[in-house]
Amino acid sequence: MPLENDFSPFFRHLQHCNTAALSSQRAPFLLADQLAGWVNPALFTRLEHEKLGTHTTGFHLPFPQQQLEILGETLAQEGFYTSHHELFDVIPNMDKPAVGRIDRGALPLFGFVASGVHMNGLVYRDHKLHLWIGKRSAHKRLDPSKLDNLVAGGVPAGFSPREALAKEAEEEANIPSTLIAQAIEVGRIVYALDRPEGLRRDILYCYDLFLPETFIPSAIDCEVDSFELLPIEDVFSLVQTTEAFKFNVNLVLIDLFLRLKLIDPTSTEGQRLRQGLNEGLSPISPRK
Repeated sequence: MPLENDFSPFFRHLQHCNTAALSSQRAPFLLADQLAGWVNPALFTRLEHEKLGTHTTGFHLPFPQQQLEILGETLAQEGFYTSHHELFDVIPNMDKPAVGRIDRGALPLFGFVASGVHMNGLVYRDHKLHLWIGKRSAHKRLDPSKLDNLVAGGVPAGFSPREALAKEAEEEANIPSTLIAQAIEVGRIVYALDRPEGLRRDILYCYDLFLPETFIPSAIDCEVDSFELLPIEDVFSLVQTTEAFKFNVNLVLIDLFLRLKLIDPTSTEGQRLRQGLNEGLSPISPRK
C-alpha cells in the first residue's frame, strides 16, 4: 500500500539529477566517428592545440583505443582534473560497445557515459521490511558523510555490472560471493547532471538482495563509515523530506518504492517518476 498520497516531493530528486544544459555550453566529441561526449569549455583551447577540432565544429579522436587513455593521463598531469587511478570503459551511448577507456575522473570533462551499480540490501525482521543503509566516509570526494545504498560503485574497465557489484560488495560490505550471487538485477536508471567537474551522464544498474536476519555488513575499505538497518518506512520518509542520501541514491530508492508500490506506480505521479527514472529529464541532443 502507498505510504503517502502526495508523491510530489520525490520529483525534486529527479530534477536535481537532471540539470544538463548542452545547447550553448559544450562541444560534441566524436570517437571513431561516433558521437560519444560533450566537451567542457575548459578543454576547448587544449583540444584545439592538439588539432582535434574546434569548439564551433566539435572535436574528433579517430583512434580512441590508442589515443584516449594517453590523452586522459596527459590532462591529469596538466591539472585539468584529479586522477582516480581507475580506468573506465568509454561507450558512445547506452548498450553500445566500448570504443576506448579513460580515467574515471576524466569522464565528466568529456561528458562521457559512466556506468555504476547500486544494490538495495533488504531484510525481513519481525515480519517487516528493512533496508541496510551505509554512511559514506567523511573523506569521500563526493557527498561525504551522506547516506548510501548497502553497496554502490562504478563499473571499471573490463568489468560487467554484475562483476563490479561482486567486487564492491566484498570491498564495501564484506558480503561473500555465495550471497551476492543471489542479487537480482531489477532495472537501470539514467540521468544527465551538470557538476563543477563537468557533465555526468550516468547509467545505474540496480539490484535487490534479500539478506538473512543474521547477516551484518562490515566495512572492509575506507569508503563507508558504518551501516544501519532501518525500517522501509523510515527510509521512505528520509527520501521524501530530507537530503540525507547521496544525490543519485535517492533515485535508486524511488525506483524501489515504485516496485514495492509504496509509491502508487499507476498514479499520475508514479508514472511520471517511472518515466523520469527510465529516460531522464535532460535529453542529450546537438547544440542549436
